[in-house]
Amino acid sequence: MGKLRHAVQIAFTALTNGYAYGFIKGKIFTGPTKNFCVPGLNCYSCPGALGACPIGSLQAVLGDRNYKFSFYVIGFLIFVGAVFGRFVCGWLCPFGLIQDLLYKIPFVKKLKKLPGDKWLKYLKYVILAGFVIILPLFAVDIIGQGSPWFCKYICPSGTLTAGIPLVAANTPLQAAVGWLFTWKVFLLVVLVLLSVAVYRPFCHYICPLGAIYGLFNPIAFYRYQVDENKCTKCGACQKACKLDIKTWEQPNSTECIRCGDCLKKCPHGALKRQTPFRKDEKKEIA
Repeated sequence: MGKLRHAVQIAFTALTNGYAYGFIKGKIFTGPTKNFCVPGLNCYSCPGALGACPIGSLQAVLGDRNYKFSFYVIGFLIFVGAVFGRFVCGWLCPFGLIQDLLYKIPFVKKLKKLPGDKWLKYLKYVILAGFVIILPLFAVDIIGQGSPWFCKYICPSGTLTAGIPLVAANTPLQAAVGWLFTWKVFLLVVLVLLSVAVYRPFCHYICPLGAIYGLFNPIAFYRYQVDENKCTKCGACQKACKLDIKTWEQPNSTECIRCGDCLKKCPHGALKRQTPFRKDEKKEIA
């Protein structure tokens, strides 16, 4: 499962960020595919990006003085969330892949969670409400135009895949670098260091896209189910889970990224995938 997941992550990252010429020339791809969102966090300004980020697109619409609602972006988020939930985070998000690779660095004591995890995990909902929705809508300039606050002040994925490559390849941008770029690089460095010791801190505590998809986990077409007749509550699933989820109690936790480690480690086969299209699995679960 782990090797397959990483192969899918790498393939999807290459597919959605495969414009190599952009990295070479330090230019952003502006072809027609940029009009469409991709499921994961994927910075529009990344030189290799062939599609748009749903969070960036949502902020762009909310901040535009002429448009305050986008049926396309909202519909896209609802559709992807309803079908996959946070499966997107575990299998299709490029920045999730980066965190997975950082966590594999050895010789560092691994932590299940940060101090204050009980409250910190709600920070991503505060960021979603504040930086993605409220500020772009109401913190506007003199002509009524809002800014993409999350992208501008927080998003480490944008800093890593867009900000740094563009600044490195463009001399005029290097001369224009100021405190904001320094601040975002600082956030990125902190997150990179945390990712070596803590599994996916950005996904767990900060990502507003993960917050949206997580709300769909309990009702998504792709979800997990526990066979109460087989489950002994031995805790093997929680021990295997890098996010420390009590899977036997919350198989569809809003924090679960569907990595599949718990399914593989359950000694009794009590955990199953459930989809409307796999009748054989439904029979096993029933």
